[in-house]
Amino acid sequence: MELLHDRRDRLADDTAVAATIGVFDGVHLGHQEVFRQVRAAADRLGVRSAVVTFDGHPAHVVRPENAPKLLTTLDQKLELIEVQAIDCVYLISFDGARAATPPDVFVREVFVEALHAKAIVVGEDFHFGAGRSGDVDGMAQMGEEFGFEVHPLELIRHDDEAREPVSSTKIRRALAGGNVAYAASMLGRPYEVRGVVEAGDQRGRQIGFPTANIPVPNVMAWPADAVYAGWCTRENGERHQCAINIGRRPTFYEHAEQSLLEAHLIDFDGDLYGEEVAVAFVDFLRSERKFNGLEQLSEQLKVDIDDARAVLRRMSN
Repeated sequence: MELLHDRRDRLADDTAVAATIGVFDGVHLGHQEVFRQVRAAADRLGVRSAVVTFDGHPAHVVRPENAPKLLTTLDQKLELIEVQAIDCVYLISFDGARAATPPDVFVREVFVEALHAKAIVVGEDFHFGAGRSGDVDGMAQMGEEFGFEVHPLELIRHDDEAREPVSSTKIRRALAGGNVAYAASMLGRPYEVRGVVEAGDQRGRQIGFPTANIPVPNVMAWPADAVYAGWCTRENGERHQCAINIGRRPTFYEHAEQSLLEAHLIDFDGDLYGEEVAVAFVDFLRSERKFNGLEQLSEQLKVDIDDARAVLRRMSN
């Protein structure tokens, strides 16, 4: 997959694309359907498929006080787009100047001059440009001028009972409620966070349940404080079953300032310090609670590990 950078790169004059544009945070099932339509348009027109996206969430620039947490880092997003067999990504570093770009200027600079677009596929509610003043109808009018088709798509729903379409917001809401299984059903895969394992206070090791302490950037979305069954993937590709705890560890700390993510890799006895790992959340096991001492906590951890094994075994069959 070719990576192009805004205001620096452009395709050769004899190359054209069918494209889409969006934040695509999470690369969920709705996004994947958009990409499928882009590939279909590209095949029909005999051009390449392209995705225009941003290096962060535009809300962090235009309304940072209430910008959403991210479901994917930039690296994760690009990896997931590549899996969708997209030929090239046009990456926009969203800043104040880009936020102020009028819709017609944006379309001309990005889709006409840089990508030579022959078709643009977007959600039916798509808005763009300064103050979100551009919309699908306006883009279609520009298409008549510059020679590209515009294909608005109805937003997909996860199931017949869903009252709202699949969205990154809906996935964040599921995570905030601890419903990682529902989030996974909208993502098309378990929700995953990444981080470099660092040394903790060794309390888990002292009671026979060592954990990998994984700091996650504050801009990322976290599932609710609870215990989960999941998978931990190492840099070398090894994947291990794990019981994951997100919380403030009330058994040890009465007033912890922030939650921590700790993963106990089942049947693993090795050194992970300094290694980047990916932790995927498969299912909720129990809420976080305070225990009356280490013995009671240790007994519960045994139950958590058995429950995690059972869940992961069932979902693997």
